[in-house]
Parts: sequence; structure tokens; C-alpha cells
Amino acid sequence: MQKFGLNELREKYLSFFESKEHLRLSSFSLVPQNDPSILLINAGMTPLKPYFTGEQKPPRNRVTTCQKCIRTPDIERVGKTARHGTYFEMLGNFSFGNYFKKEAIAWAWEFATMDLKMPKDKLWVTIYLEDDEAFEIWNKDIGLSPERIVRLGKEDNFWEHGTGPCGPCSEIHFDRGEEKGCGKPDCKPGCDCDRYMEFWNLVFTQFNKDENGNYTPLEKKNIDTGMGLERLACVMQGVDSLFEVDTVRNILDYVCKTTNTIYGKDAETDISIRVITDHIRSTTMMISDGIMPSNEGRGYVLRRLLRRAARHGKLLGLDKPFLSDVADVVINESKAAYSELAEKADYIKKVIRIEEERFESTIDQGLAILNEYIKELKAENKKEVPGTMVFKLHDTYGFPLDLTREIAEENNLLIDETGFKNEMEAQKNKAREALKSKEGSAWTQENNLKLPGEFKNKFLGYETTQCDANIAYILKDDELVKSAMEGDKVLILLDKTPFYAESGGQIGDTGFVKTKTGIARVEDCKKTHEGYHIHVGIIEKGLLEVDSSATAVVDVTRRKAIARNHTATHLLHKALRGNLGSHVAQAGSLVDDQKLRFDFTHFEPISEEALMSIEDEINSKILEDLPVNTEEMPIDVAREKGAVALFGEKYGHIVRVVQAGDYSTELCGGTHMTSTAGIGFIKIIGETGIAAGTRRIEAVTGYSSLEYFKEKEMLLKDITGALKVNPQDSVKKIEALNAEIKSSHKELEELRSKLVGSKVDEILSTALNINGITLITAKFDKMDMDTLRNTGDTLKNRINEEAGVIVLAAEQDGKVNFIVTATKKAIEKGIHSGNIIREAAKVTGGGGGGRPDMAQAGGKDPSKIEAAFAKVVSLI
Repeated sequence: MQKFGLNELREKYLSFFESKEHLRLSSFSLVPQNDPSILLINAGMTPLKPYFTGEQKPPRNRVTTCQKCIRTPDIERVGKTARHGTYFEMLGNFSFGNYFKKEAIAWAWEFATMDLKMPKDKLWVTIYLEDDEAFEIWNKDIGLSPERIVRLGKEDNFWEHGTGPCGPCSEIHFDRGEEKGCGKPDCKPGCDCDRYMEFWNLVFTQFNKDENGNYTPLEKKNIDTGMGLERLACVMQGVDSLFEVDTVRNILDYVCKTTNTIYGKDAETDISIRVITDHIRSTTMMISDGIMPSNEGRGYVLRRLLRRAARHGKLLGLDKPFLSDVADVVINESKAAYSELAEKADYIKKVIRIEEERFESTIDQGLAILNEYIKELKAENKKEVPGTMVFKLHDTYGFPLDLTREIAEENNLLIDETGFKNEMEAQKNKAREALKSKEGSAWTQENNLKLPGEFKNKFLGYETTQCDANIAYILKDDELVKSAMEGDKVLILLDKTPFYAESGGQIGDTGFVKTKTGIARVEDCKKTHEGYHIHVGIIEKGLLEVDSSATAVVDVTRRKAIARNHTATHLLHKALRGNLGSHVAQAGSLVDDQKLRFDFTHFEPISEEALMSIEDEINSKILEDLPVNTEEMPIDVAREKGAVALFGEKYGHIVRVVQAGDYSTELCGGTHMTSTAGIGFIKIIGETGIAAGTRRIEAVTGYSSLEYFKEKEMLLKDITGALKVNPQDSVKKIEALNAEIKSSHKELEELRSKLVGSKVDEILSTALNINGITLITAKFDKMDMDTLRNTGDTLKNRINEEAGVIVLAAEQDGKVNFIVTATKKAIEKGIHSGNIIREAAKVTGGGGGGRPDMAQAGGKDPSKIEAAFAKVVSLI
């Protein structure tokens, strides 16, 4: 049988089904789109579910794909066996109401026997025990003998997932030979031994299962087939596991070369080699699809895999980051099929390197603590690592729960997962309480407002900022009332409103609701889960009554300021992606009338030069006066236009698209300017990191940017006035003053050192002898820590042949500086400078520590220095 490489097999399969009038689609991203039920794409048909359910129309009713997939339920078993892996590719051919069993079976047989030239006598199939139609096709049309068609039950050959579309399936198996089998005379597919390898599953979706368990034939029947590319390669290359397949073996060999190990020589070493090989494949692919390491969701899966691989590198003797180099091999092996790997190679490697370096900085310390704790547990004959310790390792040292569990299992210990979860929940509750205390008790969007009868209010805010309306409900103190008087805080519901309710990062409008009898000042507008617009405000004059006519008026100046910032946010998003890379994705935003705040995925600080380039690009688009158009359209059409969707947002079939010329296209429900020129100007005022892999930019536009420049101009005038120079000379003047101050400071310290030097003999004369230890204490005024250390060294040199301890303190700016230094002979007698200074500093309300020979600390109360010296005497 001819041996085909994995990359060759992928291309042969896709080309074959293209010849059968299938549309070849590129692999979808590993990040599911509009499917919150899963973290990562785990099967070839998963991204195609909307086509099977009829939710979306497929681009063609015959499709073929090779889909990247990640599965992590068995992550702890990866490495321990040669079968388990987290990353794989799934080949598939699909029919949406077009062809069915006859064609699916015929083409599968043709591809296996004609294109791949598999020996026909090595192929067996299984079918669902009641599927006579499939039996007839395999037997009569294909010519397969009945002995090689095995009927199996629902558990093996019927695909269903709860209620909905389902159906029987037929699997194709390859006979690997008697030497792989159990030796039983009736051995055949369905046996637990390794002789028959299933490599292709043909699912015939022909029924709909209802809640009563009834199966009704579908009007339009579908085909969904799945064949693991690595498993097919195992068959074609005559190897026993995915780690022996050519492309994967190349990665494994590089791991062995890097770690100076030999695969197959030692079982424990093989586990680590397999873990690294598998996990680097997964992480490289995940990062190429925009996933960043984090402590939640798919980012946590990525972090788990990277850190598990990094730890196994340490087990193989590596003491420095290495995974980004292994990623080069992954990229090289798969870039022909996935061009984004080559395009993002530098970015992928940088993310891996940064994450590995972060873990490197804490893992050794965490491992030392865990290993010490494990020793204690074993000495006490305990069998479980407490949840508090597991939480500490997670919270302080970045150990994923699974990593601690794995290390514990290697030492025949369990971990207290319940205790860990309790600690995690306690931390979350603490954070929630802190958030509540910041927010106060104001009405929030989380409230579920229950109103009598049917009620809907219409939002007119895209078209107008003022409209006539009817007051439908008034709430005061969480109770429905008929009217409200001057001074009452209220929630008002109108039958229609121009007020934008806070959502999508944009704050709510303010303004007024006016009637013939009174005026309410609207301080905010919120939206409930039911979609009601709630006007939060206070009755400013007279009274308001239910069922009365009103005029709703939005603060137009404020609305425009918000719209400037929101439109600018879209331009910023586009400029960031253009300048930093397509990995940039919105991770949150806040748009108000003063500024915009934009959070996005990126792994490192942005340089000043890059920020200026981004700012210049946006301002050039503002000056181009690009038209900003909004349009509602089906989501498929929006995607074809290249509209950027926000990850995690739920979109309906019809979406609102905001387009700034040909520059930016995004799905958005916010309010915007009609042209980019309306923004005026954008000025980036801050760029910071807010979490691992997440950055934040703050910027101002319009009048706020003018105010920003006015403030800077006034500040510059104040500075130049104080310096008594022209603005253009201010930098030179400051540099000259700094040099002068530095020189004066140096002269002052030299004078202080000379003064101290002249007093050395006097200080030495005050030495005490305590149990054979010479103790010298001295107090100074206005001496910094460097001079204090130098003084300590001078005194120590004078008594270096003795067992001596020097304790010096200085008052500076109302605080205390301490140093303690000890000679070698004093250390031999048990003196530890760090321990002494810790206790001495406590007396003055401070703290510190250090090595046995040298330590420093700070204190808050200079009046307690003498008491601190007395404490040192008692300690010695």
C-alpha cells in the first residue's frame, strides 16, 4: 500500500470531493462564532451547524472541509498514552438536503480504494443494526461480502444528541492484521482489540427525534461525514499512533533534539516528549486564531496547555524557554494548508515566549513550595493537598488546577478540589462585594422589571433626538405609582423614546421629559432584559402623571459628544488592527461624552512611535471627511461586506452595520456621526495593560481634545514662567537644572561622608560587647540609604576581624532608614542581619529584611529609633 504524507492526504481528499461538485471551504477558526455552547471547535461539522439546522443558507448544498479541532476532556491522559491528543484535523464531506446514502457510501469507497489504493480485502464496515438500506448499498452496489458488514447497536452506530435531527451511521475500518488482534476466532470490528481501526464515519441524518422519543423521517435528509486526518495518516503510513505520523514525528524529533532525549528509550521521558509535541501543535493553532492566554475560558485552555508543556520541558532538563522554537517546526509543517501560520509566525512565537517567560518567573518558586509541602504531607502520612494550598499556587504562582493535580498524582496524592473551588468562590464574592460598594445601590440593568399586561416601547433615537410620547409607567421606590411630585426620584417608561439606553459600551442619554404639568430631568437611560427603555431621573418641576402626553428631549450636545467618541472608537479599532496585526480584537469599551476607552487583545505595550502612527492614521481619516452610513441587513450579507463582529456578542438574523467610507465596517447598535469630519480630532491620552494579553487605550475627541490641548498649553506656560525661559528653551533649562541638582547632591553626600568619616572613631568608642558580639549603633540626620550603607561598610571594615554587628538609622523626610550589617564571625555565631532588622523596624512601625550579612528597612516613627536600638540589644 502506497504511503502518503499527511499534507498530501489532506489535499487528495479535498480535491476528490471538489471533483464531486463540493465547494471547498477553508477551515473555520477554532473560536466558535455565535455558539456559546462550546469553548473551541471540536468537530468538523460544528461550524456548519447553522446550515444543518436551516438557520443559515449554505453557500452550496455540497461542501467539503478540513477543519482544525481541539478537544481537551482527556488532557491529563495526553502523553501518558500514544493515542490521546488535543489537536487534530477532521476531513469531512457534507450534503445539505442534496445527496444521501447511495452517493456518500459510493464516494467513500471510491476514494479509499481508488485514490488511496487501500486493499479492498483489508476494509470492513459497520452499520446500524436496523439500517437495511445501508446494508443493501454496501452489499449489492459496492460488492462487499455480508461477512464484512457488521451490524452494531445505537451506542456504536447511531448519531443523536438529545432531540432534533439524528440518524444511523456507517463506519469504515481498516484491518491492521492478526498480530494486532486479540486472537479470538470471531474478532471483527466492534471488538475491543487494536486490530480494526475505524477511520471514517458516515452519518446519515434522516430522522427528527421529538421530546417523546418518536423518530420522524426528515423531509430533507443530510450527510455529515468525518475522518480524522491523523488517523487516516496512521493507516496509510503503517504506524501505530499519531506521534509516528510524518508531520507530527518531525515535531517530536525536534523536541528530542532540543531536550537531548531519545524517544522510545524511557517510558517517563516519552510522556514528556508526547505532551510537548501535542500541546505545541494545539497552542500554535489556537494563537494563530487570535486566542490569548488568560485565566478564563479558551484563554485558560491555552494557558493550561502552554504551562503543562513548559513544565514537561523542565522535567526533561531544560532550564530556559524553548517552546517558541518548537512552534517554528509546527508552522513549517502546516503553513502550506494554513497560510495564516506563516503570516503570523512572529506574533505566534512572541505570545508563546512571553507566556513561557511569565511562567518561568514563578514556576520554580511555586514548585519548590509545592514539593516541600508534599514532603510534609508524606511525612505526616496525609493523602490530600489542601484546597488552600492549591488556591495559593493558582493565585500567586499561576499554577493551573490541572498542573497541581498532575504533580500531586505523580506523588500518589489527591487534591482537595472542593476546598479550592470554595477559595475561588470566596475570592469572586469578595470582588463582587467590592464592586457593589463602588457602584452603590443605583438601579442597574440586572434588575428584572415586571410590568402588568403587554408593554413595548419603541426606540426612535437613530432618527431623532426629540419626540412626542405617552407616559406608560412611573416607578417610585420600586413601586408603580400614578403620579410623582417635584423632588421625587423616579423611573419613567414611555411608549416611544429618542433616549439611547446604555449598551454596547455606550452610556445612556440624558435630557428631559416634559408635560403640561411638570418636567423630569433624565439623568440616565437603561435597558432591561425585556428590552424596556427605563428613563432614570428626578422630577424637577411640578408633577408627572401616568397616561399623560409628554415630549422627550435628548441633550443634543452631549449626544453628539458621545457619537464622536463612538465613531472614533471604530476608527481606532481599524487602525490598531492595521498597525499591530489582525490578532487585535475588541475586549471591551466605554464611550461617554468626555472620552473613549478601548480594551483590546495585544501582548505587549505599544511604543510611542506606533501610538503616534495610529493617531496620525485616524486623524487622516477624520480629515478625509468619510461618510458614516448605517444600514440594517442579514448577518450573512454583513459578513460578506467584511463587517467586524464583537466576540461574545449575540446577533440576530438582521444586524446593524456601521460603515465609515471604505475604511471601517463593524456591527454596532450605537449612535454615530454622519461623517468622520464631525469627530474633529482625536488625541490618545493613555495606553496601559489591564490584564495578561489585554491593553487599554484612552482618547479624547472634539471639544474634549480642545480642552486637553488648552490644559497642556496652560501647563507649559506655567512651567516656562517658573523656569523664566521661552517654551523652546524649557527642555535645555530643565536638563541644566537637573545636572546642577545632581552635582550639588553629590557634593553634599561627599561632605556627609567626610563628616561621618571624622566621627568613625567616636562611633566605635560607643561599641557594646554582648556575649562576645561587638554591637555598634548610630543615629544620623538626613542621610539617604546609599550613604547609610557606605557608612556601614566603613565601620564594618574597621571591625572585620571581630564578631561584630553594625546597626545604623537615619531620619529623612519624617521617616526612618535602617541598615544592619554583620561580619563573617558574627554570622558564624548565629547572627542574621535580615532577622534583626525585621524586628527593629517593627518598633518604628516599618518593615524590611535581607541576607545574613546585610539588610535594610524603613520605618515611620523617628522618635522610636532609640527603642529600636534597645530591641537589637535584647535580640543579640
